[in-house]
Amino acid sequence: MLLRQGSRVAVVSPASAAKAELVERGVERLRGFGYEPVMMPHALARGPLYYAGTAEQRVADLHEAFADSSIEGVLCTRGGWGSAELLPLLDRELICANPKVFVGYSDHTSLHTWFWNECGMRTFYAPMVAADWSKDDGVDERTWRASIEGHGAWSVGAEDGLRVLRNGSAEGRLLGGCLAILEAGLGTPWSLRLEEPTVLFLEDIGTKPYQWDRMLQHLKFAGMMKNVRGVVLGDMSANVQPTEMELLEAACLHALRDFEGPITIGLQSGHVSMRNRSVPLGAWVAMKKAEMKEVAG
Repeated sequence: MLLRQGSRVAVVSPASAAKAELVERGVERLRGFGYEPVMMPHALARGPLYYAGTAEQRVADLHEAFADSSIEGVLCTRGGWGSAELLPLLDRELICANPKVFVGYSDHTSLHTWFWNECGMRTFYAPMVAADWSKDDGVDERTWRASIEGHGAWSVGAEDGLRVLRNGSAEGRLLGGCLAILEAGLGTPWSLRLEEPTVLFLEDIGTKPYQWDRMLQHLKFAGMMKNVRGVVLGDMSANVQPTEMELLEAACLHALRDFEGPITIGLQSGHVSMRNRSVPLGAWVAMKKAEMKEVAG
């Protein structure tokens, strides 16, 4: 599943309402990249509350996009909150029979997790229409083209913010997403299932050092770390001020003190201010020092 020049891509809002002007700007940039955006009926809906339509309307947009054989990708406008309440409503038979390139991050970690658990579908933690494509510098073209179009080998390294917290090497299935959403799923039928060697990617926004500590320990106590071979943490600039960065790193290392694999930090993917890197969830990757790349699994 890859996009190409001319691909029709559905624009959806599975969670919170997006600003129409940002969606429109993002759509124009997508056209400039060679895609044909298709607005789903409720992509610009506002309400009830902070949602982009009711749960039934939002899931209907997803089902319509997956059922349309002419559509090759499904791109979210923004995150916020709301994807998790769609999980009981998703049509497994429809979606698994019609895999698409699914793109989103943050709250959409719930959907990434569902697609992997239920369909084994590779998805993309990557720039969203209103949040990133609307900006002139919102999208990292190299990692987007490599992961989503297959132009060149996908890899990230020091130039993408990565640096080493604990040295070593590891291989595994790249899974994960927003830490708070993954932690919230624990104890539900939709918790992320890590059933093979895994490289776990975690990032977040507005999360203090003690909260990173607490949530990482919760993942450990819940047994989620059993098959994890390496940990990749995201860029932390959306979580703490530079003066607190040392404390945050120490908190993460404290929570992961019993974890023996390599740990890197700083990957500029998800909640970042510019050049959002695309991450192929479900890919088999290798970690070594401050580099991660897709390899044959």
